[in-house]
Amino acid sequence: MVTNALEVNPQRLWDSLERSAEIGRFRDVGLRRLALSTEDKIMRDQFVDWAQAAGCTVDIDRLGNIFARRPGTDPSLPPVAIGSHLDTQICGGRYDGILGVMCGLEVVRTLNDRGIATRRGIEVICWTNEEGARFSPPMMGSMAFAKALTVGSVLATKDDDGITVERALDEIGYAGALPVGERAFDCYLELHIEQAPVLDKEGCDVGIVIGGYKTQALRLTLHGDTGHAGGTPMAMRRNALVGAGYVIAAVNDIGLAFAAEEARTTTTRIESFPNLPGTYAETVKLTIDFRHIDPKRFDVMRQEVDAAIAASAKKANVEIEVAEGWSWGTDLFAPECIALLKDTAAELGMPYREMRSQAGHDAYAMATLTPTAMIFTPCHDGISHNVNEAIELTRSVPGANLLLNAAVARANR
Repeated sequence: MVTNALEVNPQRLWDSLERSAEIGRFRDVGLRRLALSTEDKIMRDQFVDWAQAAGCTVDIDRLGNIFARRPGTDPSLPPVAIGSHLDTQICGGRYDGILGVMCGLEVVRTLNDRGIATRRGIEVICWTNEEGARFSPPMMGSMAFAKALTVGSVLATKDDDGITVERALDEIGYAGALPVGERAFDCYLELHIEQAPVLDKEGCDVGIVIGGYKTQALRLTLHGDTGHAGGTPMAMRRNALVGAGYVIAAVNDIGLAFAAEEARTTTTRIESFPNLPGTYAETVKLTIDFRHIDPKRFDVMRQEVDAAIAASAKKANVEIEVAEGWSWGTDLFAPECIALLKDTAAELGMPYREMRSQAGHDAYAMATLTPTAMIFTPCHDGISHNVNEAIELTRSVPGANLLLNAAVARANR
């Protein structure tokens, strides 16, 4: 065990999380801090204030991604990046994304406390609209940074009220001057609550993420005809909402059939037009996604989903258009960064568990650009995207210390 290992200040970390929990408080214990909202602006301002007080330079790109850099002794070298997000779900918790950003800030603050200089800079990143709760798709800021989305398409994306990302950025003052995707990094590290119950149930405080679940989102548009709910004979109806119901039930049944393999299927969003009483639906839009740890079994799931969509269209007498949305694979992260985390944990005498992430993260986009790895910390019962999301500080500190020591080791390379 390393005798001079660095340790974060737990109370300062918790105080930062508690300050964040005041901004966009929802149902007393949770948060509603949607991307590019007034609440998001207040939290962004707070982060920028904290970062500048810690001696960081702060840059903001055209999509509002925030980059707070603690300089290194050799400015010619690309920095070690640590990132996550500050926006939340509509009924969100206090720690999803936010813990990762606060732990990144705590790395900087701890080095300042100790008067420690690193060869490479350390850059803490807040990505725009990771959640996708207001603007779809999720991970918008990091995906555009990685060129998986175009800046123009992101700026033109509208929320349910018709407000574009471009307008929202302008309104909160976070349409930065920096071009998107033109910063180089030595590596990217992200700490995140697990958002699943494994660590909590096993009593393990640190997960080293070795990859993800193969995941695919589909956007379905169902086309039928509108008609009178009372007057139209059943045999004549082309009710898009009925077709959607068949799809939803079938997709859920597929998830249940594969549940023993830890697979997932979800219908996450439905939009119906005209969505009125007395009239059945002409058009319905659905978003579904499915995930499996085994790519071959994922392909079997995909075949079953495709067959279910076709059968639903026939049964409801409607047409269904299918467009692919976000996706990612299983092997995401760099062996060198995974080894860095494992070696650092071993040096610290820190037990850990290897695991795969069932959720999506900004790290997935960054992994296409630079060596990347993730650390998971426990959340109570795995509850997330829920106001009752909860963590214990004592169980979060080990992951924070792993992040700190690994980042410093890499920054001094």
